[in-house]
Amino acid sequence: MRLECPRKELFDAINAATSAASARTALPILQSLKVDASDGQVRVLGCDGEMWIERKVACMVHEPGAICLQARLLCDLVSSMGEGSIELKTLDGQGVLLTQGASEYRMVSLDAEDFPEPPEYGGESELRLPLSTLREAVDSVSFAVSTDFHRQVLTGVLFVYDGSKLTLVATDTHRLAVRVIEQSGIGSNMTAVVPEKALRAIKSMPLSEDAEVEIRFDSVRLGVEAGGMKVVSQLLAGTFPNWERVIPSDPNRSWSIERDQLGEKVKRTMILARDSAFRVRFKGSGDQVLLSAKSEEKGEAKEELTIVSDNGDIEIAFNGKYVLEALQPIIGPGVKVTMTESSRAAVIRPADDDQDYLCVIMPMALA
Repeated sequence: MRLECPRKELFDAINAATSAASARTALPILQSLKVDASDGQVRVLGCDGEMWIERKVACMVHEPGAICLQARLLCDLVSSMGEGSIELKTLDGQGVLLTQGASEYRMVSLDAEDFPEPPEYGGESELRLPLSTLREAVDSVSFAVSTDFHRQVLTGVLFVYDGSKLTLVATDTHRLAVRVIEQSGIGSNMTAVVPEKALRAIKSMPLSEDAEVEIRFDSVRLGVEAGGMKVVSQLLAGTFPNWERVIPSDPNRSWSIERDQLGEKVKRTMILARDSAFRVRFKGSGDQVLLSAKSEEKGEAKEELTIVSDNGDIEIAFNGKYVLEALQPIIGPGVKVTMTESSRAAVIRPADDDQDYLCVIMPMALA
């Protein structure tokens, strides 16, 4: 194999595929990328055993062939090089030579025959969305995805489409984020839990914001192909929690607050809340909320917010980081916080209800 490719195009392909390569596996082949050159293009493929990412870019192919190279090493080398053409060629012995001008790097290679190819996918249901809509919807809930791999089904986002609305849900059991898109005719009825890692890859596809993405599903995996990039991923198995039961059905207290003011004052209060697991206390009294945080070693913070209150005299504590992340997807100027008591979950949503989004946050102990 021998190819020449502009550094930027080659790096884009390598970087995309590297996000699928596994760093935790003991199998060297899954820590590698398959580089396959033929017909005026190079195809770079990464896999962690559950997800495949493939990116194709045009290049000059002098000798077709395929080889596997360590993903992180290849990505680091190509990213560090200057603009210009990069040559990649296999050596007579084992290995590959990467060159640009006077720079030369010899890398150990593995047999491309051992690399797993993407499986077939789709055939049962599909979703068709503009990439910008998909990105916005995923971003509005993905902050609540769990990082606890002991409950793997929570490390993804639940997608439910009933023919008229698409609902995305994520939870780590401390908070729950829900985004609803009211739109008919964007696919067939489906329910699936998509790994957050796969969603990050799909969001990064090299497409314009208004380009339509079609995600095809079967019972065990999804796949999407566009812009010279393919993503295939296993779906997460298991039963997603009954999220609708988590949303309080009988809130009897509410605060209406300016979004930017709330975010600004929570952010400042958190400077002192770092030593107490980011606990910020909120004490509502009349048309004011007092925010406070305390550090035994550093001191105490207090901020005041003007609100529109409805039975809002209550004291409750939240993780300040969770509050800031819940505010991020809200587009309008105002937010509404609904509560019942200091030991039960609160709901943060847009004040004008024009945006079908909400976040449920479990409170922290006041002590």
